[in-house]
Amino acid sequence: MTNASENVDPRLLECLVDPGSRGGLHLDAARHELVCRATGRAYPVRHGIPILLVDEARTIEKGKT
Repeated sequence: MTNASENVDPRLLECLVDPGSRGGLHLDAARHELVCRATGRAYPVRHGIPILLVDEARTIEKGKT
């Protein structure tokens, strides 16, 4: 079984931003998430598809990214 985040196109990752703040995102492959350090939101990646909905994001603690 492949890691779901491995299927995210790296060129797509360069274009994606946090939908709430427009801040940059970085991939946390271990957790299958795209993380915005500025807002502390982590968006899930399911089956290689980033779910960029604020309602679907989880809040992370500062320093945990």
